[in-house]
Amino acid sequence: MSQTLATQTTAAALALALGAALTLAHAPAQAQGADKEKCYGVAMKGKNDCAAGAGTTCAGTSTRDFQGNAWKYVAKGTCEKTASTTSPNGMGQTKEFKEKKA
Repeated sequence: MSQTLATQTTAAALALALGAALTLAHAPAQAQGADKEKCYGVAMKGKNDCAAGAGTTCAGTSTRDFQGNAWKYVAKGTCEKTASTTSPNGMGQTKEFKEKKA
């Protein structure tokens, strides 16, 4: 095998590995099933499953606890019974919301 071919093969393998790692890093923490629902305002900093507003990408990118535009999967029917210190009514929401002032 020539030096050039070996270098190209190594570079291609590294590119594939990096691509796979980046894809997995941005995948939601768990797939949504029929028994799960998205709940906004209940995730802790860096523990959201996805959607965390401008300047963020996806899972694990929320910048503060109970962020109103970041959601986490919860058991279906429990979202609006889950405490959220930033929600207007003090509970998780099924839609993104503007956080109340502390």
